[in-house]
Amino acid sequence: MKNRLIPILLSFIIFVQTGTATAIATEKSKPEVLAPTEYQSQISLVVLAILEKYHYRKSDINDSLSSVVFDMYIDDLDHNKIYFLQSDINKLEKYRYELDDALLTGNLEPAFEIFNLFSKRFTEQNKQATELLNTDFDYNEQESILMDREHRPWASSEKELQEFWRKYIKNEKLTRILGDADEEDINDNLNQRYENLLEWMEKLNSNDVFQLYMNSLSEAFDPHTNYLLPISYDNFMIGMSQSLEGIGARLMTENEYTKVADIIPGGPAYKSKKIVKDDRIISVAQGVDGDWVDIIGWRIDEVVQIIRGAKGTQVRLRILKGVEGMNAEPVEIILERDKIKIEEAAPTKEVMNIHKNGKDYRIGVITIPSFYLDFEGARNGDENYKSTTRDVKNLLADLKNEDVDGLLLDLRNNGGGSLAEAIELTGLFIPEGPVVQIRNTSGKTEIENDEDKNMYYDGPLGVIINRFSASASEIFSGAIQDYKRGVIIGDQSYGKGTVQNLLDLDRFLPDDKEEKPGQMKLTLAKFYRVTGSSTQHKGVTPDIQLPSRYDAEEYGESSMQSALPWDLISSAKFKPLDFVNNDLLVQLEKNAADRMKNENFLIQYSNDVEDWRKMHDKSEYSLNLEIRKKEKEKAEKIRAEREKLFGTLDGASEVKEVTPEESEIKDPYLKEGLNVIADWLAYGIG
Repeated sequence: MKNRLIPILLSFIIFVQTGTATAIATEKSKPEVLAPTEYQSQISLVVLAILEKYHYRKSDINDSLSSVVFDMYIDDLDHNKIYFLQSDINKLEKYRYELDDALLTGNLEPAFEIFNLFSKRFTEQNKQATELLNTDFDYNEQESILMDREHRPWASSEKELQEFWRKYIKNEKLTRILGDADEEDINDNLNQRYENLLEWMEKLNSNDVFQLYMNSLSEAFDPHTNYLLPISYDNFMIGMSQSLEGIGARLMTENEYTKVADIIPGGPAYKSKKIVKDDRIISVAQGVDGDWVDIIGWRIDEVVQIIRGAKGTQVRLRILKGVEGMNAEPVEIILERDKIKIEEAAPTKEVMNIHKNGKDYRIGVITIPSFYLDFEGARNGDENYKSTTRDVKNLLADLKNEDVDGLLLDLRNNGGGSLAEAIELTGLFIPEGPVVQIRNTSGKTEIENDEDKNMYYDGPLGVIINRFSASASEIFSGAIQDYKRGVIIGDQSYGKGTVQNLLDLDRFLPDDKEEKPGQMKLTLAKFYRVTGSSTQHKGVTPDIQLPSRYDAEEYGESSMQSALPWDLISSAKFKPLDFVNNDLLVQLEKNAADRMKNENFLIQYSNDVEDWRKMHDKSEYSLNLEIRKKEKEKAEKIRAEREKLFGTLDGASEVKEVTPEESEIKDPYLKEGLNVIADWLAYGIG
């Protein structure tokens, strides 16, 4: 089996996944109780063997793993603890230490028994929800609801769970009343939602249960290892395609909501700046006057089909802004579908002026949305094939002709891409040497080097990163920092230091089956900086750190259960350049700290971040109409003030915005990046 595994290529795509999108097959009807098939049993044995032998984490199939899989499976089914009762969990506890034994024999019955109980509870609660819609709620009553139940105990009785659902439906209606919706429309809309949820459950078949269970098993090894049914694989590859016609967003399912997992650079969503990572899509309408369709409770493949469409057509979306948490009210946006082309995700440049200590400086800013490479063009010998490094090299030549004094590279929200491009881009700024180390599942470490001795830019260099800069972005910024070639500015990066590859299970099973077994996305290696430090969890910590809305425990690799640990290997042999020596760094840090204390703009931004965190962390909400009205008015005032001060900054999309009339930079990260490079130039240290 070993010789048939796909090798790790140097120019692979680094996948960043913040959740599991479950695109599932359907059938017209299903039996009352679902059961596994013999073929699924065969596939499960292959999946288990591959995980045990080839996954980077060498885990034994034992009671300890069984317990982790059990918890993950229950969590995948009922993350917010709104369906199962404590008595149900007590009943299912008999399987906690038995799943390993069952898996080793291909026995999937425990997984299906657990799911069938969940299906029963799910159907009961959603039918009850439709009945509660007819309740005449008293919105003057002083009561509240705790929405986030993840860390709460399971409901001890049906009465306790029903009380939660009563408050939940009351909150759903209250939220719509605050949005000035008509009572009849509210009931019709919510009725349709719960009908969708019941229909969704009715359409689930044994393949859906099997995929969910196999993912609970694979994600017990690490969060980026997944099992994909053929239809899931097709949608996964469409989502990764640079030629997808649609809005340019990767979607996932979370608690019956369709959530934006990622925005594809160059697509309509990216260009609009109206929808960003972590926003939730609740309704879709076609064209400028199509009817709204509530998609809460829809399967992800159905959502993809209704949003995807031909170039030039329009789609309207109702979204709940992720940054507003449970206080979010629906916002309507309209996007024109387009074909996402690789050149539209290309780096862009501009020259910005900044005055410092009586001098004017011209600083070039290059924004790099992703690390891309036209593999086919490069393989076919096309002299004009597209790549991030080629495009940045051209922009550097243009900036040199424009006599810039310094350079900023903006890698915020750059989730990665081609490893080869991360290495080559680093090579534009260092003479030569190792860029990244890769350790595979057997423990062997390979060092990837920049072989080009030329430096294409040798002036002051800053790199801006944030929590959503990941993988290839972390390799590049980490190397720039380790070589002391430039200053890293912003927020700690994502911390994804693992390498995945797709493995077709066809090669391990008889090919006489009409039904395909699917694929596995398997973690086979880890990245390490030239210093020997893993980028896993820790990512890259900026030299100049700015306030951030995002904690590593909630956003980033460290937020993921079963993520591989950080570790340290031997340093590669490399020679730091000392462009950023200790004297310079101390001065830059001091100046940045002074600005944080004394500049109103940064003080206001720091306060805004603190306000956002308080709002985001809130989990208990009043069900009193007057209190909620006041909270809404306060939230709208804060939102308006934020946009006035910081432009269209929104959640994970910390984009650049300059107001021509005021010549004012409203983006705090960009503004501080320019200040840091100007300090470097003004003080002439280094």
